[in-house]
Amino acid sequence: MKFFIDTANLEQIKEAQDLGILDGVTTNPSLMAKEGISGKEAVLNHYKTICEIVDGDISAEVLSTTYEEMIKEGDELAAIHPNIVVKIPMIKDGIKALKYFSMKGIKTNCTLIFSAGQALLAAKAGANYVSPFLGRLDDISVDGMNLIEEIRIIFDNYMFDTEILAASIRSPMHIINCAKIGADAITSPLDSILNLLNHPLTDKGLAQFVADAKKMS
Repeated sequence: MKFFIDTANLEQIKEAQDLGILDGVTTNPSLMAKEGISGKEAVLNHYKTICEIVDGDISAEVLSTTYEEMIKEGDELAAIHPNIVVKIPMIKDGIKALKYFSMKGIKTNCTLIFSAGQALLAAKAGANYVSPFLGRLDDISVDGMNLIEEIRIIFDNYMFDTEILAASIRSPMHIINCAKIGADAITSPLDSILNLLNHPLTDKGLAQFVADAKKMS
């Protein structure tokens, strides 16, 4: 399973890269704003910097909601670096844009997926990734893992090349359950990834090893 980090923070991206398990980055306008990045030129330069840090797919989201504007924005984003994946919203014009980019050989990530039907449409249009939002479904008392299972079955039935990129990850168990179900990738805050390291028995065992080693010195 691929591990992406969901942030625009360069220090967190570098930390995740240094772990040696990072496959890519996803971002969105909210994450950019959180880092104080505004203005077209600043945003494009920030994406370029991320691409210099991480050798993997970098999802860069369009801001527009009309076909013509999404095409214009997406072409500009794709021109930054070969690793850029144009992030397109799940709307009618977004489906048209996915098809356009697919025909041009530009990678895409269809975001804001909340149903299997939406994922199916995105895959039919040639999306490279679909991003079902688990945490937001959990927020309204809907089991997001069921959605991952449904999409996995559909994609396997028809051998779609589209990858399931589970998003809105809120905990390490989200990551584990996605891996068990067969999601191709997850995108997560760094904390959720780092929390996979933790187990009280590991801490206890390491403390014992350290104590025993001191006795031997």
